[in-house]
Amino acid sequence: MSTLQNTTSSSIIFLLTGVPGLEAFHTWISIPFCFLYITALSGNSLILFAIVTQPSLHEPMYYFLSMLSTTDLGLSISTLVTMLGIFWFDAREISFNACLSQMFFIQLFTVMESSVLLAMAFDRFVAISSPLRYASILTDLKIVQIGVAIITRGTLIQTPLVLLLKRLSFCHSHVLHHSYCFHPDMMKLSCTDTRINSAVGLTALITTAGVDSIFIIFSYFLIIKTVLSIASPEERKKAFSTCVSHIGAVAIFYIPLVSLSFVHRFGKQALPYVHTLIANAYLLIPPVLNPIIYSVKTKQIRRAVLKVLQPMQQRNRWVFTFFYFLLLYR
Repeated sequence: MSTLQNTTSSSIIFLLTGVPGLEAFHTWISIPFCFLYITALSGNSLILFAIVTQPSLHEPMYYFLSMLSTTDLGLSISTLVTMLGIFWFDAREISFNACLSQMFFIQLFTVMESSVLLAMAFDRFVAISSPLRYASILTDLKIVQIGVAIITRGTLIQTPLVLLLKRLSFCHSHVLHHSYCFHPDMMKLSCTDTRINSAVGLTALITTAGVDSIFIIFSYFLIIKTVLSIASPEERKKAFSTCVSHIGAVAIFYIPLVSLSFVHRFGKQALPYVHTLIANAYLLIPPVLNPIIYSVKTKQIRRAVLKVLQPMQQRNRWVFTFFYFLLLYR
């Protein structure tokens, strides 16, 4: 068994999967995926650049938004090479250590995004319930501390999952069911007892996305309670409008995440297309839609992005025309 374990840890090769049954059309399928990746990478980079370069956006709300864009960029980059490698070159092979690394970063950025969404909910609660103390509560130092805590939390939670996977032996099929390495997917290929891995993985999911979602709901309960106590209907509408973008970001993050977890744990009889669709939606929908939601629904972000795009549009008109009119139209 020790010999098998050593072989497993050092030289095993996993085979990633594109879209089952449609391998002959992978080149065509890659076109929408390329568009999604380009949209995610350019959109989030644009948001980050606008926040860094525009002094008017140097506020807590936009610092948290920059964290969200950073995690979305991390999620996109973590799967870019393997996913497009499969569609373009049928490059399905990935080593055990490379697979572990990809799995670690995908789940690290997932935990970080969940934590950032919770921090943004807290930011909205403070801004609405204590507007006069907002700047004194969420100081630059406090935001840096929150950012460090988010990274530390994700690292501490994901490290045991990697270490526990390294102890497993993989003597069955080495074919993974996704175009990237996913923890439950890797566990299913092991021929040794994975009950500890499954328990730790479920605990990690509950203590991150589960706990965060509960606190986000509780934050909005307090926000609604505060807003309803405001006498002016106009002020109520204004307060609620500041939360619309965040509610959208929460929905497009948690719905695919929960769906993927349920499919992996309870949807063993589901068609392969269902696994593929939900798995790709889980990683691509938030990075693609978050920049669009915040650019369209948040006036300050829209103005800053338009200000950044205008000089670029003069140099490369065709590339930026689409983004410019998308943001200009409400």
